[in-house]
Amino acid sequence: MKRLTLAVRRVLPKNSFARGVSVLVGGTAGAQLLTVLAAPLLTRLYTPEDFGLLAVYGSLLALISVIASLRYELAIPLPEDDQEAANVAALCLLLIAGTTLLSVLATVFLGEYISNALGVPALAAYLWLLPLGVLLGGGYTVFNYWAVRNKDFKKIAGTKIIQSLAGLAIQITGYKLGVIAMLSGQIAGQSAGILKLAKSALTLHTFKQISSAGIIQAANRYKKFPIYSSGAALFNTASTHAVPILFSIFYGPIFAGFYVLAHRVLLMPAALIGSAISQIFLSEGKTKRDKQMLPKKTLAIHSKLAFVAMPAMYFFLLYGPMSFSYIFGNSWEKSGLYSQILAPWVYLVFTASPISSVNTILEKQKFSFIFDGVMFMARLGSLYIGYKFLDIYDSVLLFGVVSSILVIVFIYFTFSFLSIGVSKWLAIHARAMAVGLVLFVFPYFMFNEFMQNKILPVSLHMITAISLYFYIFIRSPGSKA
Repeated sequence: MKRLTLAVRRVLPKNSFARGVSVLVGGTAGAQLLTVLAAPLLTRLYTPEDFGLLAVYGSLLALISVIASLRYELAIPLPEDDQEAANVAALCLLLIAGTTLLSVLATVFLGEYISNALGVPALAAYLWLLPLGVLLGGGYTVFNYWAVRNKDFKKIAGTKIIQSLAGLAIQITGYKLGVIAMLSGQIAGQSAGILKLAKSALTLHTFKQISSAGIIQAANRYKKFPIYSSGAALFNTASTHAVPILFSIFYGPIFAGFYVLAHRVLLMPAALIGSAISQIFLSEGKTKRDKQMLPKKTLAIHSKLAFVAMPAMYFFLLYGPMSFSYIFGNSWEKSGLYSQILAPWVYLVFTASPISSVNTILEKQKFSFIFDGVMFMARLGSLYIGYKFLDIYDSVLLFGVVSSILVIVFIYFTFSFLSIGVSKWLAIHARAMAVGLVLFVFPYFMFNEFMQNKILPVSLHMITAISLYFYIFIRSPGSKA
């Protein structure tokens, strides 16, 4: 972990932003490492059908949780006055309590209907866990943003480790209980550490001065968040988490399980690191509104993430099916095929998700709402077209192509808001791709017969290529940006 932190500090700018990133990314990377190490064990303890049920449950939880507080939590780091921020946090907690109550009513009266409609009747027996996940996960999110406001990244990083350990402990030790252990681990993996964050916040004087008038005033001051950001977040989350639900409906839970493992392995690092950098962007939002500072910082971070993500994209493109079969077991080779198809999209997501905070800082909520609505319809539409006219693999390919195009469009508009020309960010990707082609793709085709499905030569190729790749970029003048 110490070496990882030092490596991150070398790559990122040498300032408070970099220090915040190194702490938060260090914690999230540690949590991610634990998850990755445990994944081969989990795939042997649970079946693809179990993972499919987890995927559907997790998607339902994500869809509800993302609007549980109507996105007012994004406003917690923004006020200059702590009392105003505390009123925003209290507003969030009240909204989460209301959402939890609604989810209780839905699971009691509509649980069986919902499970049957999603193609997973077995889920009905476990839907009582859904309101619990909404309450605990929503509470953690609120106090997480309060810690972001106070730049307490060390404490946030600590909770990420706690979440990973708690979730894995439940899923591994309780595997004999079946799916309920997986779902309980999911809840713990999203909410463990809430007491640690809440204790340091609720003992503050500002939380003791919360008033109904202050809450109403805060709700009105930041009303753009529920009007635009909640809809945008719902569209954005639905375009991601509705995918395993549609896989379950169209093809059955087993294919949803294959997809969710590929999605977890590919996108979890992007989600964790992207979330860390986004939160630090928000915590420094007031200073980064400067028209010169924000574009420079955004372009520098985008460049660093592009060169970090490119080797992973080449790895999954070349060795996805083989690596999944070897690491997770032969029954998971289809997940490797999905990872191969989706690798370019995940690369783009990794470079783009952290800069999404630019739109929050610049209060471009309307753009986010419109774009995420278009993305939701386009991505789900691609899956439906694939289901009607293509086989499952071509359907995943169509989904990946459409998703990649949408991310490119998002990058274009975000940088245009900052007056950053297309040529600047295209040059970043072209340079990383060109070096990657020479180091990864050319040797693969030249020595294909020697390397294919052979662990030792593949490992030597990837270790050598990645070492040279990072040496080239870290030694280049642009790496000091």
